[in-house]
This record gives sequence, C-alpha cells and structure tokens, in this order.
Amino acid sequence: MQGNLNEIDIRSILQLIALGQRTGELFIETYRPTSSRGGDRPSHDALDRSWFVFFVNGQIVYAADAHSHNERLRDCLRFYQLETLMDTVEFPELTSTNTHEYAYLWYLIENHHLTPIQGRTILCRMVRETLFELLGLHQGSFIFDLGPALAPQLMTLPVSSLVTKTIQQTQDWKRFYPHIQSSEQCPVIADLEALRQKMPEKALQTLMAVADGKTSIRRMARALNRDIAPIAKAIYPYVQTGSVQLQWPKDERSRTLRLRQSEDAVPRVVCIDDERTIRKSVEVMLEPHGYEISTIGSSLKALSLLFPLQPDLILCDITMPEPDGYELCAMLRRSRVFREVPIIMLTGRDGFTDRVKARMVGATDYLTKPFSEQELLMLLEQYIGPGITRSDDFEAAFRDAIQPEWGSA
Repeated sequence: MQGNLNEIDIRSILQLIALGQRTGELFIETYRPTSSRGGDRPSHDALDRSWFVFFVNGQIVYAADAHSHNERLRDCLRFYQLETLMDTVEFPELTSTNTHEYAYLWYLIENHHLTPIQGRTILCRMVRETLFELLGLHQGSFIFDLGPALAPQLMTLPVSSLVTKTIQQTQDWKRFYPHIQSSEQCPVIADLEALRQKMPEKALQTLMAVADGKTSIRRMARALNRDIAPIAKAIYPYVQTGSVQLQWPKDERSRTLRLRQSEDAVPRVVCIDDERTIRKSVEVMLEPHGYEISTIGSSLKALSLLFPLQPDLILCDITMPEPDGYELCAMLRRSRVFREVPIIMLTGRDGFTDRVKARMVGATDYLTKPFSEQELLMLLEQYIGPGITRSDDFEAAFRDAIQPEWGSA
C-alpha cells in the first residue's frame, strides 16, 4: 500500500492498517515546499522530514521520527532523573538502523536500569508524540510494507483510541496559532515579576527550570512526562501577554532549516499605529515594492502579536494610548528577540527632544508624519534592504517595457 497524503490522510491510512490487522512498517515523508505564496514562510516542521510506525496485527508497537536518534529517549529519561544513563551505559548491538532508540530502550529495561512500567510509559509517550506530528500532515507520501513484527515487543497500542485522543490535541493546537507556531519553539521567561503575580509558585519553579530559551515545547513535554498540546495550553496565556516569549532553537539543524526558509524570503515589516489611515497608507506604499506588511492597531495587541510575526523591521507610532510608542520600544529592546530588529518611530512631531527620547529607548531611527513613499522606502532599504519582486511581476514589467519595440518591428 502506497500513495500521497493529498489523496488519503494519515488517519485513514492508520485505520486501514488496523482493520486489516496488518503487521509491518509504515514509512511517511514530507515534501519540501518549493515556493511561498503571498510571502508566507514555509512551515518550520515541514522540511525534509520522515517517520516510521511499526505495527503488529493492526496495533502500533513503536513510532518515531526517522532522524530522532537517541535525543528523544534522553529527554524522556530526564523525568525519572536517569538521563545520565545515556552516557554511562554501553550502546547495544543493533541489527536495524530504523530502531536505534527502541533497541536502547529495551536494553535499559532488560538490564534493570528501567522498570517495565517506566519503559511502557516512555514508549507510549513516544508513540503519541509521533502521531501528534503525523496527524497534522497534509502533504507528502507514504508506503506500507508487510513484514515480520518488530521484536522484542514491549507493548502494543490500539490505533482507534490513540487517533481519537491525538486528533483532539491537534485541534486544540490550532487554537494557539499564531502565538505558538511550532513545537520546536523554545519558551523563555521575559517578565518574571508578571509571572509571579499570575502563576502558583510551584508551577513557576517548574517553568523556570525548563524555559531557558534552548528547550523546545516538545522537549519540555518529554521532560515533564506530558503530551505536547497540554504543555502549549499551559504557557499560551503567558505567551499572549508577552511574559513568556518563544524563540527558534539555535542548534545546527534548525539553523539549516531557517536558511532554507529564508531563501528568496520577502522582507517582513510590521506597522503599529492606532490611526487606520496611516496603516493603510503604509500597506499601499510597501506592498508594490516587494515587502510583506502586517499592521497592528494598538500597542497592547502588538505585545502579543509581534513575537509570532517575527518582523525584520518595526514601524511604531509614538502617540498611542498606554503603553505609548516609547514604552513599547523600550519593552521590545529588553527582549533578546527584538534586541537587533530595526525599530523606526513614527510621529507627527518633529522636535529635537522627541528624537533624543526615541534614541534613549533604543529606536533605530525616526520618521515624521506625513512622510512620502520615497522617504519610507529609503529607510527600509537602509536597514533591511530592498523588497523582493516576484518573478512573474518582473516578467510582466519586462514585457511591458519592450512591447513598443516588438510592436514597431
């Protein structure tokens, strides 16, 4: 059995295997997006990834990311304070490159480093994590190969109950977007005092132990022995208010993903202004020149929306209701995420004091209203470079330019 995920979804594939009581291995891989429409960035989780799921008599034995190696097992062992086992226990002899992690888990149980109950708990967590990723896929290909059962078997898990619970979690996850975009994002505490006022002390201590800007939501879930969606739900209110911020990991693989995403990426600009006419004018000025523009009507909304938008440059009005532009700029500069992002202050006042104050709170530059399209474009090109014109727009402009010559030929 094989095909494409745009023809049959993962849920149906799993159900067919379960109904047929099949034994073998399901392999799934995603396609790399070839382009981005309207400036949307490709999904951080959807680049060159593959998974496998092992079945026996239609039930799941084991499931994993094909490139997870042993990092996931180490994270799960952390809950039992046994992560150092990965450094001290000799790696077992393996016969299959697809099951390193499973073989290591079985080895730890067989040699009494883990109890069978602990091993089954970890395995169940691994399977649920993998299904959470798979049930969110909408493009890619799959192949199911009949074959001998994965041995030895620690446990089997029924497809129907796993799928039902996981689908509910994926639906919950969608409600967190755009504040939380990926389970690979790493929470970091941005406002400790605000969290102390809103969060129980025990919960805060737990969060402080894992929200270091380096540990992803996925890895937090493993270390806390929880599913991904409940962890995201727990931090979501604090991400909304800016007390907790999300960063992309800085490991080598993630850097490679972001480089792939940034190829031909449209520069992203966010305009924060409570005047609708200004926001609309900025859109009209920038979009034809190859910039992606998002507008926000209040500084309070900006605090929660800026982090998921990840702009390359921010245009910020000064004279807004509290917090005003100066206060918002100062707050953003205290965040590592926006420490280096250019922030251009917009105001109707052209005074020396305003310029000095803007510099004091960390503004990059200053633009007085009303400003011309040329003034705005000059500043953007200075700080983030020119916009990217789509190839079809360029070809149309080129045809228009040479049409008179063709007409006279």
